[in-house]
Amino acid sequence: MPEMLASYVAGTWYTAPDEGIVVVDAATGDPVARVSSTGLDTRAAVEHARRVGGPALRRLTFHERAAALKALATHLDSKKSTYYELSTSTGATRRDSAVDIDGGIATTFAFSGAGKRELPEGYVLADGDMVQMGKEGTFVGRHVYTALPGAALQINAFNFPVWGMLEKLAPAVLAGMPSIVKPATQTAYLTAAVVRDIVASGALPEGAVQLVCGGLGDLLDHLGGQDLIAFTGSASTATVLRGHTAVMARATRFNAETDSLNCSILGPDALAGTPEFDLFVKEVAREMTVKAGQKCTAIRRAFVPQPAIDDFVSALQARLAKVVVGNPRNEAVTMGALVSLRQRDEVRAAVQSLRHAAEIVSGDPENVEPIDADSHRGAFIAPILMRCTDADRSEPHDIEAFGPVSTVIAYKAVDDVADLAARGNGSLVGSIVSHDPDFVREVVLAAAPHHGRLLVLDRDCAAESTGHGTPMPQMVHGGPGRAGGGEELGGVRAVKHYMQRTALQGSPAAIAAIVGAA
Repeated sequence: MPEMLASYVAGTWYTAPDEGIVVVDAATGDPVARVSSTGLDTRAAVEHARRVGGPALRRLTFHERAAALKALATHLDSKKSTYYELSTSTGATRRDSAVDIDGGIATTFAFSGAGKRELPEGYVLADGDMVQMGKEGTFVGRHVYTALPGAALQINAFNFPVWGMLEKLAPAVLAGMPSIVKPATQTAYLTAAVVRDIVASGALPEGAVQLVCGGLGDLLDHLGGQDLIAFTGSASTATVLRGHTAVMARATRFNAETDSLNCSILGPDALAGTPEFDLFVKEVAREMTVKAGQKCTAIRRAFVPQPAIDDFVSALQARLAKVVVGNPRNEAVTMGALVSLRQRDEVRAAVQSLRHAAEIVSGDPENVEPIDADSHRGAFIAPILMRCTDADRSEPHDIEAFGPVSTVIAYKAVDDVADLAARGNGSLVGSIVSHDPDFVREVVLAAAPHHGRLLVLDRDCAAESTGHGTPMPQMVHGGPGRAGGGEELGGVRAVKHYMQRTALQGSPAAIAAIVGAA
């Protein structure tokens, strides 16, 4: 029987006494770990964050917190070979693992740098200049941010067990707010390994980070108006959390990032033979196969001008035919497994629902021959490209297959494609691949209200572009509507989510003393 993952609460590692849930290797089906939080004192976790972790962080200046993040990132970078080994059990190839592991560490470094460059030396962050509110100038006002004295509960998705934690932890630390980490059960063993190293490093004060492996129990019942829930996952779970008494009655802050039906749009100028056409084919293929398509930012809908659709389908079919599915431990493999057999079943079911409106033009959701693996024990699926000939059908705009699945849809005019993009009802990211500035401008202005991020990709920026699916720590990540309505990252903007903005009013000397001395 595999080892039970320990939770870290109130300065102690706790192991549940029951058998828990057995988590298996995504590629082999072999047991990896057991997960349970039975008997865990959730009230103690919240109180420890408030009484120990928070005060310890708030005794540090912004610059001292930034230095702590730098020390932490440096330590984790020295340990990442262990994380890479564990990551293969999630079904991830080395390329996939780099996105998660190196991406998470790089994000921590980025927040450290932002804290040092953009935050003051002290404890209070001024928002804007002093505002004169009287004729004589003796009465003024200024907005300031101060750290919340509560706990930040982060509830994370299975697909990025390292990055998903660190991109929330880093801004919380900078703000002076302690975190309670709740990883998704399927990949909790990787998050747990990183948290164990965080604790052992001593880079953060005791109580700055705690870990709950397994269910949350009644933890949310102990949260109030000075606490925060940062959630990444499904829209249905986000709805349940939003309805909890902590959020509804006690005004616990709630920030959600949920999966969405992101799109990429090929411009009418980008026909076969242009650099943009080739970039588009490459980008869609990459977003279908990295992490086996298990990315909240993956391209689910590819909008192509009618004259280019046959060429695009043929080009993408040729590229997908070269994808090697199998055990990620084999260096020849270019796409690993889904996180679990259950996830594969869900993807297959979603594909079947999409088939009411689209035909499969590449791949077979029921059959694949993985390298160095058993297709019955491992959660493997082939990349699936679908083609929808009726853009008015609702299925491609409503149903997400959270795996290596994308649907190509033809459009006729700029107005058409802008409307189609909006039918996702709110997305984390969209991209426009075109070298026509007039087309790009028109689409961006129409699509921006429906998207948290938009990438304009062309021959001029392709060499340095980080791509459609990569959230960068300097830019906001989140989106309206179906995407959750929340916002993460974005440099110092992310730090402010963990702070309270207060309007100060008084004499210039009094306000200057508060902001300057703090």
